[in-house]
Amino acid sequence: MTEPTGTTIAAEQSDQPSIRPQFGNRFLSADDDVFQHNAWDNVQWDDEQERAALEGVKKNSTVKLADEEVARLETEADRNWDRFYGIHQNRFFKDRHWLFTEFPELAPYKRSTEVPERVLPDGEKVTPTEGGKPHQRRTIFEVGCGVGNTVFPILKYSEEENLKIYASDFSRQAIDIMRQSPEYDTSRCEAFVLDATADAWDVPFEENSIDIVVLIFVLSAIDPERMQHVANQIARYLKPGGLVMLRDYGRYDLAQLRFKPGKCLKDNFYVRGDGTLVYFFTQDELRTLFTNAGLLEQQNIVDRRLQVNRGKMVKMYRVWVQVKFRKPTTH
Repeated sequence: MTEPTGTTIAAEQSDQPSIRPQFGNRFLSADDDVFQHNAWDNVQWDDEQERAALEGVKKNSTVKLADEEVARLETEADRNWDRFYGIHQNRFFKDRHWLFTEFPELAPYKRSTEVPERVLPDGEKVTPTEGGKPHQRRTIFEVGCGVGNTVFPILKYSEEENLKIYASDFSRQAIDIMRQSPEYDTSRCEAFVLDATADAWDVPFEENSIDIVVLIFVLSAIDPERMQHVANQIARYLKPGGLVMLRDYGRYDLAQLRFKPGKCLKDNFYVRGDGTLVYFFTQDELRTLFTNAGLLEQQNIVDRRLQVNRGKMVKMYRVWVQVKFRKPTTH
């Protein structure tokens, strides 16, 4: 196994499948040829695979980085992300059309009719809605927007005339790239630089004003000791009844098992070859973060997907966590 590089970050963040009729509905049975398709949904792990993953994590976590090295990485975090976007610009990213399958709330009134029904790991079915145009103003805030790969599909497909999207990122380079895109619509979107771990947020909106907060592979880049603060701030700016939606790396994901010893800062928290950081979550950890912030759990699933390289006959087990938490309407 090789150590993830900066390029691998792109692969990890954009390897979600684009819209296809089978997305979320392709299940592997004992009679199936595993190499018949490129990916299988909701794949169950047996005890042997769980034990092997646990041993892999124990092995690559034995050696922890020195406190001085950890402090240096935290100090240089903004420069590392600026360097990452400076090198890759927006070439490796793909529009996340799967957003409307996993999170139909992002564009309930949209132009596209290609979004299929999604079957979740617990068997629940999610059928995207569409049609009509709401008149009330709706606000979405994405924390860690990168170069706009969540924002731009929403702007493209949503028919909401009164939709306003706020988008922030730690990297000034990413925000500059996003603002220069021809898809950046200043009448419906406002992008700005924000360090989500800062004690106070400097944002262009009031507390209790946001309908939806989105975090896509973002919270994992933050030191675990600051995650509760970020969750608390999100709850502060959500309006009563508002929703936070997150998709991120799950424990024992392929990306975690690929790390070599000497790249671990803390348990389940690693540094990539380019200096960027990544954490791997359990469902319980996310439940604790957001319930401690006063939010109510609406969804909390582990999405296990088996991706295969049919040319090399290689199996790749991906693990993502996906949650939705709502702010109570009354205290």
